Amino acid sequence: MLLPRILTALIGIPVVLAAIHFGGVIYMAFVGCVILLCLYEYGLVLTAGKKPVHMFSLVFFGLLMAVVAILGRTPTEIVSLPDNLYPFAMSVVIFGVLLVEILTPKRSWDRVCNTFTGVFLIPWSLAHLVNLRDIATYGEYLTLFMIITVWVSDTGAYFCGRFLGRHKLNQEVSPKKTWEGAVGGTLLAVGGAVLMRHLFLSTLFSVKEAVLMGLLVAVVGQVSDLAESVIKRSTGVKDSSNLLPGHGGFLDRFDSYLLLTPLFYYVVLYTL
Repeated sequence: MLLPRILTALIGIPVVLAAIHFGGVIYMAFVGCVILLCLYEYGLVLTAGKKPVHMFSLVFFGLLMAVVAILGRTPTEIVSLPDNLYPFAMSVVIFGVLLVEILTPKRSWDRVCNTFTGVFLIPWSLAHLVNLRDIATYGEYLTLFMIITVWVSDTGAYFCGRFLGRHKLNQEVSPKKTWEGAVGGTLLAVGGAVLMRHLFLSTLFSVKEAVLMGLLVAVVGQVSDLAESVIKRSTGVKDSSNLLPGHGGFLDRFDSYLLLTPLFYYVVLYTL
């Protein structure tokens, strides 16, 4: 498993870094593809676990939420959207998902709940990757800071857990994760955050702020990872797919960003 994991990373990391660097339409298309694949895998996971989900509503209204999250926060010369776009869009999504369910034979409230979870959790959260990148002056560096810190945290947790792990973090949710891995990943993430601060964010972060942001990324990222594991364990599925050898699927690889990205974006936006 280790060799495929490394080979996938060697291919995937340059792709992600290039997309972040170029920004604009290229990066937006990259994030859009990730959102679409994550929505698809979420539907597959629930279907495999015999949990009802409406795939049309999941994809259609999920992509609508992503578009609204991006255009509602990122000023563009092409589209000018009103300040009350969010509540209007939420109303449209809620109405749309319920209307589709009403028109579907053998209606199911469980299907409505599962669909709503995917529509709001995945696209709305991951769309903030675009909003973060579009922050004036520092957007590229802030995006790199968050993404690389997550990579360091995940890698540190993986190797610390593999070689030092003795105490299970949560046996039922994620049997392989350990407290030693979680702590090791967090410490390495903080160290990586401080290093990146010195490399390209010294005018934005103090050392203390870099430490706090590193802690934020590591802790929230790991909680987000566990949240996705809860969904998979409830369906009896180990990986969301096998599209990324050694890593599972796109949802497995981007699960840390589901809860983290909006929180990181708004912390940066309103405190720095």
